[in-house]
Amino acid sequence: MRRALFLVVGLLGFGLPAVLPARAETLSFPVLVPLTGFLSLEGTSQRNGAALALSQAGAKADVIDTGTSPEAAVTALERAAGGGNVGAVAASMLGTQMLAMLPLAAELKLPLVTVSGTASITEQGNPWVFRFFPGDAVTKTAHARYVVEELGKTRPALIYQTTAYGQSGKAHLETAFKALGAELVFEEGVDPAAKDLLPVLTKALAAKPDALVLHLHSGPTALLLKQAASGGVGANGVGIPIVAGSAMHQPSTAALLEPAELKGVCAETAASPVSGGSPEMDAFTASYRTAFGKEPDAFALGQYDGMAMVLAAVKAGAGDAESIRKALAAGTHKGLAMTYASDGKGNMAHSAVIVCYDGTGRVPAVVKRYDDLDGPVQAGAVK
Repeated sequence: MRRALFLVVGLLGFGLPAVLPARAETLSFPVLVPLTGFLSLEGTSQRNGAALALSQAGAKADVIDTGTSPEAAVTALERAAGGGNVGAVAASMLGTQMLAMLPLAAELKLPLVTVSGTASITEQGNPWVFRFFPGDAVTKTAHARYVVEELGKTRPALIYQTTAYGQSGKAHLETAFKALGAELVFEEGVDPAAKDLLPVLTKALAAKPDALVLHLHSGPTALLLKQAASGGVGANGVGIPIVAGSAMHQPSTAALLEPAELKGVCAETAASPVSGGSPEMDAFTASYRTAFGKEPDAFALGQYDGMAMVLAAVKAGAGDAESIRKALAAGTHKGLAMTYASDGKGNMAHSAVIVCYDGTGRVPAVVKRYDDLDGPVQAGAVK
């Protein structure tokens, strides 16, 4: 792990300082993410994005596995804070862990840089949290708009996770679909440990929806799609469009499925590095492959962009946690996925994309981009 953090990357640092200024050499940037448990795929991507940004700048980092319990995340933050002069923390993407860490971060006065999508983490009035992945108010608006405006569907069925992430997404999807004049004909939560999702899929289809909307973690997303594909009706096995949450865009999720099982499946996300789009994005993807031997996703890219903004602040003169916090709260950063700026609550990302698979491979195409999606969607509104 330590070796991976400090490897020398042969490509450009995409605007990162080659090394940190001498006055900040003693700063550390702990990476506290879930590497085991049901969020291990997403957490590993988050770790890799942070590690790549830090290694390119020669910054110090320590990785601690938070697992999936709130208590483990708080313990990890306490441990990290006692290990030296912390500049900022790459903090868990799991919503329950973030909510548990927020009071301690405020007490310790440490910026938490995360890619958690759980909406409530930036609704606590805590000035020490900064989210570099679009929250549910953004992604679920894009999710619902694509289903209604682009696919023309008005009777979706929703299957969501029973975690804080799932509950947050469910609430925002309900609001967005209602505002767009669409009726959710079915909605049910499933535990991330469930081994068979065919019963809930069967119940959802019995409600005769015209689209299937998923808001699940990586493993459950792959399981449900595999079971849906075995249905034998239509391109994806169920005969109606499937539009999933951001876990589906991950190459590690797609790798769990055959290309044919992905045909006709779409997903919302912040970005899709493997889909390309710019020389800088292609360079990032190549650099990530070199460092970790796998494909990057939007979680890795968002965490990379977040730590890049932290490091840019250090390069500009921020020498402690408070000055880094101020720079994140007041500054603007042109990242690889988008341009980031706080809305006053710590929400830094305000754009989302929809990606779709054609059944011939595991790399999706970006089919729709939504910018400046903040606040509740209005029926018929175009932002």
